[in-house]
Amino acid sequence: MRIKVTVVWCVWILALLWQHHVVARFVVEKNNLKITSPRSLRGIYECAIGNFGVPKYGGAMIGAVVYPKANQNGCNRFEGADASLFASRPGGFPTFLLVDRGECYFTLKAWNAQKGGAAAILVADDRIEPLITMDTPEEGTGANDDDYIEKINIPSALVSKGLGDSIKAALASGDMVNVNLDWREALPHPDDRVEYEFWTNSNDECGVKCDAQLSFVSSFKGAAQLLEQKGFTQFTPHFITWYCPQAFILSKQCKAQCINNGRYCAPDPDQDFSRGYDGRDVVIQNLRQACFFKVANESKKPWQWWDYVTDFAIRCPMRENRYTQECSDQVIASLGVDVKKIRDCVGDPNLDAENPVLKKEQDAQIGKGTRGDVTILPTLIINNRQYRGKLSREAVLKAICSAFKETTEPSICLTPDMETNECLVNNGGCWQDKSANITACRDTFRGRVCECPVVQNVKFVGDGYTHCEATARLRCAVNNGGCWKGAQEGRVYSACIDDHTKGCKCPPGFRGDGVHSCEDIDECKEKLACQCPECNCKNTWGSYECKCNSGLYYMRDNDMCIGKYTASVNSGGFIIWVIFLVIAIVGLVGYAFYKYRIQRYMDSEIRAIMAQYMPLDNQPDASVQLQQGV
Repeated sequence: MRIKVTVVWCVWILALLWQHHVVARFVVEKNNLKITSPRSLRGIYECAIGNFGVPKYGGAMIGAVVYPKANQNGCNRFEGADASLFASRPGGFPTFLLVDRGECYFTLKAWNAQKGGAAAILVADDRIEPLITMDTPEEGTGANDDDYIEKINIPSALVSKGLGDSIKAALASGDMVNVNLDWREALPHPDDRVEYEFWTNSNDECGVKCDAQLSFVSSFKGAAQLLEQKGFTQFTPHFITWYCPQAFILSKQCKAQCINNGRYCAPDPDQDFSRGYDGRDVVIQNLRQACFFKVANESKKPWQWWDYVTDFAIRCPMRENRYTQECSDQVIASLGVDVKKIRDCVGDPNLDAENPVLKKEQDAQIGKGTRGDVTILPTLIINNRQYRGKLSREAVLKAICSAFKETTEPSICLTPDMETNECLVNNGGCWQDKSANITACRDTFRGRVCECPVVQNVKFVGDGYTHCEATARLRCAVNNGGCWKGAQEGRVYSACIDDHTKGCKCPPGFRGDGVHSCEDIDECKEKLACQCPECNCKNTWGSYECKCNSGLYYMRDNDMCIGKYTASVNSGGFIIWVIFLVIAIVGLVGYAFYKYRIQRYMDSEIRAIMAQYMPLDNQPDASVQLQQGV
């Protein structure tokens, strides 16, 4: 029965791809493998990421390759001499175990390597072909420790036969092969939001993969909802369906596993069409989950999907015969979502017509751009690239964190259990001001960047490695703008000027670079001030004091002593004061003359106006004038 079902799956997949008129594109996700020694093998090679274990997304590993003398395919436990040979030792390079492909599951090879102490496993292909994805077995592995797959924590990679043979030859000749496995560019990281998809299904009775899937959804829910609510991610769930070929639509198998007249199908959960739940039950529940997300997304609460899926798995499992629409409606209602909207979205599964939601899901299965077709369940797609590795909270969260642009990662990505803070060691090699506790080192998930900071709304500028300087107004409020500052004798001086955008300048009375030091100028000794004959000069920190003899007053601006105009006053000062006095007298005379002229002008104007309306005493009568004129 298992073989027959597998054959039907293959027929359906091929039929689906033919329906879309495309050639299947099964994209193999890869990372870089860089060999640094020996010289003859130096270079960068591609390797395929295994779909188990924990790839170090966003990071890299350096190690030395070891090829065992016995058990070269890694199908048995490593014991004795071989185990001691490649077990990683404190202070030494981590060991990358190289094994041959064949004779057992890839996952078993990785498990034996991990138990032997290897930090990573490289599987050398045994045939000349393009790289493939090493996947987990669909069924039980037959091993004594049958749940070991979920315990694999080391990364794995498949290398080509040619590269594997070259590494073996180098090791046989006594060369040390050092390798750098690099996953930093395995996922795109273009901006400050990560878009990811989770291709899943509602079947909870498909064995190890279903158990791992349900465990992941439950453990990842909190992180997923937090990232979504804060706008750091955009999440979309998807569901794989197949369609039944036209020739088999009336068959018992298609009727049991399909809805909408064979358009959307899923494998029977227990692969027995005579009992239990059928594939069509799984398709309908998948559709309900897709519709729930659609309705929740329209209400601006897409993160509720995680609540529905986890609650449904707990309250409505197949093994308790509660995998029903009634139980699903109860969960939906408990989350405050309109059940009628879900039912309207699901529609009638018995119609001979397209369902718009499932039709969209089938179209999304076909790869576009660099993504490739979705053929493995479950599958996680991050920034349009397929995730490879164990489906666990920590592993997936690290992959998502590696897909943020540097310095835009949320705080959940920068916790000690997620990454190493490179700013803690030698400040990451970046600029810092220890006295003000300011640094240009900014921790990121992939490493660190040296970027001049913004402190209290004041931006620092510079290369970030050797120099950062405060700019703009208020810059002096932050570590005095990086300039010199001193206090002595109750006085405080600063080389920072707030209205300058940058730079430091020693204040008057000091000289220096303004950054590291400003030294007091001795104006008295250097004869820069207080040099008049009657002056007595005394230097002070940042300034000077000057006093005059005989009760005279010192004018600082003119560096002179003034008082009564006696012979003791220097002639230059006397002339200046005479000039000031003459100017003052001229000004007063001019002002008096101006006031006199204005008054005379105003009087004459007033008299002229009044003369038009009444005779004045000193003017003859108008009638007399007329008579005299006759």
